[in-house]
Amino acid sequence: MKSLTELFRCGMGPSSSHTIAPENACRDFLAEYGGLDTYKVMLYGSLAKTGKGHMTDRVITKTFGNIPVTVEFDPEKKDLPHPNTFDIIGYTGGEVSAKWRVTSIGGGAYKVKGKKNTSPDCYPHKNFREIEEYCAQNNIRLFEYAERFDVNGIRDYMFEVWTVMQDAIARGLKTDGVLDGGLNVKRKAKTLYATNNVFEDGMTRENRLVCAFAFAVGEENASCGRIVTAPTCGAAGVLPAVLYYYKNKYKYSDEKIVNALLTAGIVGNVVKTNASISGAECGCQAEIGTACSMAAAALGELFGMSIGQIEYAAEVALEHHLGLTCDPIKGLVQIPCIERNAVAAMRAINAVNLANFLTDSRKISFDMVVATMYKTGKDMSRIYRETAEGGLAKAYGTADDK
Repeated sequence: MKSLTELFRCGMGPSSSHTIAPENACRDFLAEYGGLDTYKVMLYGSLAKTGKGHMTDRVITKTFGNIPVTVEFDPEKKDLPHPNTFDIIGYTGGEVSAKWRVTSIGGGAYKVKGKKNTSPDCYPHKNFREIEEYCAQNNIRLFEYAERFDVNGIRDYMFEVWTVMQDAIARGLKTDGVLDGGLNVKRKAKTLYATNNVFEDGMTRENRLVCAFAFAVGEENASCGRIVTAPTCGAAGVLPAVLYYYKNKYKYSDEKIVNALLTAGIVGNVVKTNASISGAECGCQAEIGTACSMAAAALGELFGMSIGQIEYAAEVALEHHLGLTCDPIKGLVQIPCIERNAVAAMRAINAVNLANFLTDSRKISFDMVVATMYKTGKDMSRIYRETAEGGLAKAYGTADDK
């Protein structure tokens, strides 16, 4: 498994696969092949079909700055190595001087065909069972496992991650207006946070506030604000919403929150290593399902639950997102994405509550549900994998009542 610095990436929304990875790849390409006459970026698959809504062309143009670049969309190209595939091409005198075939693999990460991955594995174990056994043998918790094997300075990095998460919530809670993109989606986080009901009880208030925090990050992401991939931009609101609510409720220190983030990172890393966190590859179960698992694991750590209970909470959270489609209307990370973050945040809390009582009766391991999620994603029709060609995206396009 890779470092958690590759799972938690701070960057601009609205999509880790469609904006952060293309931006990084183009920047790296220019660093290696700068000074050529002109450049072209060809987008294929999901990048071509929803790139406009995800603002892929805009971020590429911005990355090249004053350097001449053309962005083209080819949604019909077949035999792609990954649904998120694109070519970066540099020209001199009208002839190709350099070319990268790039795949955006989720969470802002990318691979270049023929280039060796320069980021080595830093964890010696590949699945949750192996990690759990190691922790038991060494009498350590999951966050201590992360500290033992990740890069130097990982705790400092996670403090930065937590700061960016909190800043995104703070901005989202005080901003109103309509999100760009043509759907006329109004920001709701500010209203959710400020409006209470005279009959509101403790549970209702918890639901409202957790949802407000998730909406805040989702709306910031949709408006190209700075967020943290957790594990992706489209699912960036789940983990910070849960942690922010319980930090305020129980006055947890930032040290405790970082422990929880490291724990969440291990869970997310297991999914990323053994399955996928890409909506274009495995549907929204890979994004929001993983985010829900990470939030459940983080909350379990805050509550001092055993690793077995944390595993069960993460498993329940992912299991009940199996088959969830990625069908963004007009390719925008707005509907159903923002609301879905809020629902998943509440589901993470419920998963922890179940795990607290039912761990000794569980039959399914986290590794089992991760493998099942990947297989389910591969079996899923491509129209439900971030192409905006099926599900709600198609229904909205043909509805008379929108």
